[in-house]
Amino acid sequence: MHTKTFVAAAVGLGLVTLSACGSSNGAQADSKTITLVSHDSWAVSKNVLQDFEKQSGYKVRVLKDGDAGQAVNKAILTKDNPQGDVFFGVDNTLLSRALDNGLFQPYQAKGLDQVGMSYQLDAAKHRVTPIDYGDICVNYDKAYFSEHKLTPPTSYADLVKPQYKNLLVTENASTSSPGLGFLLGSAAQYGDNGWQDYWKKLTANGVKVVDGWEQAYNEEFSGSAGGKKAKGDRPLVVSYASSPPAEVIYGDPKPSTAPTGVATGTCFRQIEFAGLLSNAKNTKGGKALIDFLVSKEFQEDMPLNMFVYPVVQGASVPAEFTKYGPAAKDPETMAPEKIAANRDQWVKTWTSLVLK
Repeated sequence: MHTKTFVAAAVGLGLVTLSACGSSNGAQADSKTITLVSHDSWAVSKNVLQDFEKQSGYKVRVLKDGDAGQAVNKAILTKDNPQGDVFFGVDNTLLSRALDNGLFQPYQAKGLDQVGMSYQLDAAKHRVTPIDYGDICVNYDKAYFSEHKLTPPTSYADLVKPQYKNLLVTENASTSSPGLGFLLGSAAQYGDNGWQDYWKKLTANGVKVVDGWEQAYNEEFSGSAGGKKAKGDRPLVVSYASSPPAEVIYGDPKPSTAPTGVATGTCFRQIEFAGLLSNAKNTKGGKALIDFLVSKEFQEDMPLNMFVYPVVQGASVPAEFTKYGPAAKDPETMAPEKIAANRDQWVKTWTSLVLK
């Protein structure tokens, strides 16, 4: 969900991350090829994708386009002559922007009746299909807090306390989906006006802002990244509730407990969608691919590849996932129409407050 696949991931788990070669137009002209446009975190087990290709007769080509925010903006700019057929990775923080710009055409996926209604944010028109959910939360480096005999923060309010000065790194709310999620979570917590005062305090307390998740987690955060010692010196980072299990699974050697923890009172629920692009060249193939994304096979393969939770009822979640990265019990949420009405202005205000 947002560029959180660890560097060490791809080799060991046999993940497949195909890239579009050369001009994408040639690929789209071939009716047996489906081009999937996504953010950088797209990953699927090789055998699972091969199953789909064998059963459907289509070849899947994947074009990765940066962080979710960047990928959505690019898809909007190229919507008249899209780079592909299906877009995966637009989430509830950016959904209205995609829908208002006519990015997707309606399609009701086979198997949608197995997807919980709370995830179906465009149920009336079916322009997007829910695929997964996860929680954006502050993560902490356990070793740092143990060494400094400090209790880790558990809430938004804790983060502005003097003992956590200069410890937090977050992502830019205008360029990164976890950065935007963290801003929306603070707005849900403190209200339309209160969040600005909160960010003034956070800024005074030395929060550091970087462009995207990769930089925040792999360069600024002091916790390990996939078992490798991180370069950073900030023991608090805006990431995901599912980052600790990733640390265990990709750790080399594999630790017995996660080296990172989650500040459970700082979480914001994120739902990700896929949609058939309005001017897709291969609509028939695109529909087949969306059906596959809500199949039990893909949904059960997804947690250990993209570190997100399935939306299909009855899809099982791996033991490591529930042990080290349980979904937040009471995450902040916000109605899509409220996000739509306020997001752009809030981001503008946030930028002038925090990046001045």
